[in-house]
Amino acid sequence: MSKVKNIIIEADLAGQRLDNFLLNKLKGVPKSKIYSIIRKGEIRVNSKRKKPSYKILEKDNIRIPPIDISKREDKFIPSNIISILKESIIFENSDYIAINKPVGIASHGGSGISIGIIEAIRNFGKDYREAKLVHRLDKDTSGCQVIAKNNQFLRKCNSFISEREVKKTYQTVVHGNWTSRNEIFEINLEKNSLMGNERVVSVDKGGKIAKTKIKKIDSSKNYTLLKCELLTGRTHQLRVQLSFLNFPIVGDKKYGLKREPVNYGSSIPKRMYLHSDSFICNELKINLRTESPKEFKKILKNDD
Repeated sequence: MSKVKNIIIEADLAGQRLDNFLLNKLKGVPKSKIYSIIRKGEIRVNSKRKKPSYKILEKDNIRIPPIDISKREDKFIPSNIISILKESIIFENSDYIAINKPVGIASHGGSGISIGIIEAIRNFGKDYREAKLVHRLDKDTSGCQVIAKNNQFLRKCNSFISEREVKKTYQTVVHGNWTSRNEIFEINLEKNSLMGNERVVSVDKGGKIAKTKIKKIDSSKNYTLLKCELLTGRTHQLRVQLSFLNFPIVGDKKYGLKREPVNYGSSIPKRMYLHSDSFICNELKINLRTESPKEFKKILKNDD
């Protein structure tokens, strides 16, 4: 794009966040660059500045400045990544595809990552070219991930997520012995703090409220297996909240222990022990569930 471009939003694109629209529209542009031009006001909606979270409306006029776009979509997608993701499919219909996301693969490319889940799925075939992420999982989180095949389903699903009509639960192994009962925990989180070149989330009284329902499943001497239901959808919510409560997630390199104990055992995979085990939306008749990885119980069993 060597010139300014103005895009009039059609009905099937309305309802999504401005940043998500641009991430899809400007394929090949680094995520950091997109957020930078939004922040600087180079992106205009009806001649006005907007935040990344702005929900675009039908007939909105979005101005996009000249940007150098690399040919990211033409990059080679390794066949083994395609195969791994196809084998990870747990459900598919004409509206969406759901996978049991493997650990170690990012949801999308950007910030030094050239290939993510969405780029790979768009290379499944012609029926997947317009695939879009309904929600994101961190690179080192495994489990239920939903990818929309069309804008109508994406808009509906995002609407139900915003209205808290989607139930998302996780299983995680944390350091320490959790003794609390089935309780709801609240914390205020602030995004956009910087650690090196990466954005992190911090606890801040002026931040947005994050609510999580936490239940103990099992424990050993040094670890506890928890079931967590997100009652809000903040970035890195579980990771920051559990760390703040002094029960950091095992293997979390950003918010966890700086040095993991050596009693993992050679047969225990070294990963972040966080897994999305369900994604449920009754209004859309979605009921997706996955079992937690075997290592989640194994790390407790092998604990001395």
